[in-house]
Amino acid sequence: MASDVSDQALLRVINPDATPEEIAALVAVFSALGSAGGEPPKRPRPSWSHPARGVRQTHRFGEGAWRASGLPR
Repeated sequence: MASDVSDQALLRVINPDATPEEIAALVAVFSALGSAGGEPPKRPRPSWSHPARGVRQTHRFGEGAWRASGLPR
């Protein structure tokens, strides 16, 4: 026999001096924590650690080739 979730108390306030605003703040915090599911977004990989950077490339030639030789493609 399955019990109904609405019959069970999910949050019980023990402090008798709690104001409705404090209870609303607690409910908002707990509901935000419960809805934060899923995977975190993937961070983009920086270009300096890309695997293609380990592959040797031919040197550039022409005007500004010395400057372009140190820059990632």
